[in-house]
Amino acid sequence: MSYPFYTEESPRFKVAEYLKKITAVLLIVWLFKGYLGLEPYNRYLVYSIIALIFAFELLSVGKWVGVTVTGIVFALAKGFLWTSVFLYFGGWLGMPDDLHDLAGRAFAYAVVLSIAGLLIGKGEEKRFTWKVEKKTYEFSGAEFGDVRLKGRGKAYPIKFGNRRVGWAIDGEVEVKAETPLGTIKKALSSPVVVWGELTVGKKTKADEGFVAEVSRLINPDRLYKNKKGSTAVDLGIVKVYEGEDFEYVKVPFVEVIETPHGEEVKIGPFRIRDGNPRKPKEMLTIRELRNGFQLTKVGDRLKIETEEFSIEVEGGRVVYRSGNETLSLGDAVSLRSGDISVTVGKGRAKIRIEDVVISARDGVVKIRAGGRTHTIENEEAYRLVVRKAKEIVEEQSAGLIEGFGVDRTMLTRRVKELLDELMNYVG
Repeated sequence: MSYPFYTEESPRFKVAEYLKKITAVLLIVWLFKGYLGLEPYNRYLVYSIIALIFAFELLSVGKWVGVTVTGIVFALAKGFLWTSVFLYFGGWLGMPDDLHDLAGRAFAYAVVLSIAGLLIGKGEEKRFTWKVEKKTYEFSGAEFGDVRLKGRGKAYPIKFGNRRVGWAIDGEVEVKAETPLGTIKKALSSPVVVWGELTVGKKTKADEGFVAEVSRLINPDRLYKNKKGSTAVDLGIVKVYEGEDFEYVKVPFVEVIETPHGEEVKIGPFRIRDGNPRKPKEMLTIRELRNGFQLTKVGDRLKIETEEFSIEVEGGRVVYRSGNETLSLGDAVSLRSGDISVTVGKGRAKIRIEDVVISARDGVVKIRAGGRTHTIENEEAYRLVVRKAKEIVEEQSAGLIEGFGVDRTMLTRRVKELLDELMNYVG
């Protein structure tokens, strides 16, 4: 039997969530106090709401990194901020005038306490790190939509402060991901980290040596410092993803999304939105700690990074990169390797190799080679270039994906053959 594990919360945090719900209900009751015959209790309802605001903010202290003086001060600051908002806007909804007039003072308290929290935070020396717990559960695979983990082993919870942010897996594991290029398979070497939630089995005996090794390997400096080109960073509590026309950043209390449809910034309970950005589902990452393989999934976006290549998938668009070689699939198919590029789209094609450029569009072929330019207005020549460009891309893509790279000798020969055929159309 397997058991789904969710974020662990102490009774204190659960009580805080209940108090939030009670506060919301009491706000609605206060809003309709006249219809409910509660107008004589107006002042007492306001006092109760304010008390509940401070209660759930203080009870929520330390949800991520434990109880600190800074956390308590910021909780008080948030309590005064919510109170100032309630007192200010409540003036139009039947708030007693003397309480409404206190909105400015409550806001001032919030600002001063926030400054105090920042100053205290700079002086606190307590440093929080990722901790692998010395308890483990049976692991027998997991599914995340079009991404699957197959295999068996043990799963160890990883915590940051008080919150579990991922799992470390010890065992033989294979990852499978469905992409437009086909199924990508990779056997992963232990230890493997999953920054996300898993369904695990019953508790079993832990290996303290494995716990110590994972604790050493998940050091952020070791994983990401001086790693050029990495556009997906995931440490459970810190998530960064950069893709085509898309950026996603999430750290405790702050979340930023940038898409072609708009932008959104969330700081604590406050949101600033411009346009209508589509918020992705929770970011998932599967990573080998020793060999550098990393798979990251954000909504319908998938990125696979290894020491040899990377694949990025967004809907029907795929970009494969290996060294200075790139294969792009989408509305057009493009293959690039240094000074070589071949692009094929709907009704068009372009081949560039060294100082030779052959392009075809709308029934016209243009050739630039040796400092001379030729134009061929011939439908048969146009179809020939498009067909040959497709053949070249198909041939070279297979070798590129299999890890052999672009065969420059074969590509040069194919382009020379094409040029020879096109010369028959030059008048």
